[in-house]
Amino acid sequence: MAGGVVAGLGIAAALFAIGLFGVMARRSVLLQLLSLEVMLSGPALAFIIAGSARGDAQGQGMFVLILVLAAAEVAIGLSLYLRLSRLADVTDSDSISDLKG
Repeated sequence: MAGGVVAGLGIAAALFAIGLFGVMARRSVLLQLLSLEVMLSGPALAFIIAGSARGDAQGQGMFVLILVLAAAEVAIGLSLYLRLSRLADVTDSDSISDLKG
């Protein structure tokens, strides 16, 4: 049982690290949003594993909370991306800072 928990938490940490690398390495706004989703799946998996190991349903509750947060993040992020790409033809996150002033 403990070996499965450690392996599962290792996978969750790897998902978070891959997502963090994607956010930091990519310049495209869409790929950064995708990497944020991968980042959020790491802690969600960790909550499910920890809740399962303890026999508690609170891990599932936190998973649902993370899913709601991820859905809100995608909705806001995609709407901002569509607005920026239509008005200013911006798809690169570095060029967004050039829109000031």
